[in-house]
Amino acid sequence: MKLKTTILATLMAATSLTAAQAADLRMSWWGGDSRHVATQDALKYCGEKLGHTISPEFTGWDGHQEKITTQLAGGTEADIMQINWPWLPLFTPRGEGFADLNDYADIIDLTQWTKDDLASGSVNGHLQGLPLSTTGRLPWFNQTTFEKAGVPIPTTWDDLDTAAAAFKEKLGDGYYPYEATGADGLDARLLMMAYLTQKTGKTMIDPETGEFLYSVEEIKEGLDLYKRFQDEGAIIPWPEVAAGGNRPLHENPAWADGHIAGTFQWDTVYSKINDPLQEGEVLVPTKILLAEGATNDGVYRKPSMLFSISKNSKDPKAAAEVVNCLLNDSGAIEILGTQRGIPAAKGAYEQLKAAGAIEPQLAAAHDIILEATGPTISPLNEHPQFVQVFGDILEEFAYGQIDSETAAEEIVEGSTDVLQGLQN
Repeated sequence: MKLKTTILATLMAATSLTAAQAADLRMSWWGGDSRHVATQDALKYCGEKLGHTISPEFTGWDGHQEKITTQLAGGTEADIMQINWPWLPLFTPRGEGFADLNDYADIIDLTQWTKDDLASGSVNGHLQGLPLSTTGRLPWFNQTTFEKAGVPIPTTWDDLDTAAAAFKEKLGDGYYPYEATGADGLDARLLMMAYLTQKTGKTMIDPETGEFLYSVEEIKEGLDLYKRFQDEGAIIPWPEVAAGGNRPLHENPAWADGHIAGTFQWDTVYSKINDPLQEGEVLVPTKILLAEGATNDGVYRKPSMLFSISKNSKDPKAAAEVVNCLLNDSGAIEILGTQRGIPAAKGAYEQLKAAGAIEPQLAAAHDIILEATGPTISPLNEHPQFVQVFGDILEEFAYGQIDSETAAEEIVEGSTDVLQGLQN
């Protein structure tokens, strides 16, 4: 009888312990149907494995930021949230908007991320989100067109000038070895930023202080490089791109047939820009073009999105268990695949790569980005106010309405004013 009582007490204690550990959680994200299905399947898998119930809350991209903003203001946000990286300055400007994931290092295997990855998700030393995937800019070249022109694929910025001359001589007008414009000047700005980061060893905006780091003289040097590329036909002039309707690269016939033979794009766009190419055109990724005397590769590497935990969660430890499962458990990794891009977590990336779940060219491009050097990037680089002031002045310069000295002065002054305003 005493033995039965002891066994019963043990079972009751175990049942009570399981009940105490179980949690009812919510998770929110945006995406398309395939991401919604995969995420729900992964949540079911992790929930059953951990003994938690996780209610999904998903939408499309449109309106998701507004939804999260409203929830955070009212303290009604989900326990686990998918957060866009440029939202960090909006939602957690001092590093106190979300739970500090460093506090859960005994639950989440943070060793799966590099120091740079963790720094990119941190504000004032507080880890506000774990990068789900890491992306970066690198050159993509049409190998077929370069072979026709009889010149090797460039490895330095100066090589673009050589290629431009060969294109004109061998292929005629209308052929360009590179393109870097974009409707808002993003491509041109990131080209300049890569060059200046290599030359100076500094990024454009300090990720800790939000300070604009380039001088007028340095910005002028970047602008002069961009103008040289336009004047010599290394890149398509901005007015010409605008006259063509600012159409996306993957919708441009000149890209499809090899007249535009290079671009500076995210590593993750391989399928989008490769699919339109005509038969026989071969697209290859390369290392970032280097300036003479470069101190680093000048890589623009960032998280495409993050997982954050609410500081208001009633059970943040359980939420951390779910996050760790989604990002580091082999079963969840297989279910989620590349629905949020190529995983930033090392184990997840290696698992999917070994399983052939990542296209070879995409994997090659991603390896280039991971191996490239450069300082940590601030999400303020993508703040709408900063993008607009920089882009508007850059457009005036590209159209010849102001010279590089004036443009540089206005960019430094305008950018500094915007960034100081965002810090107040």
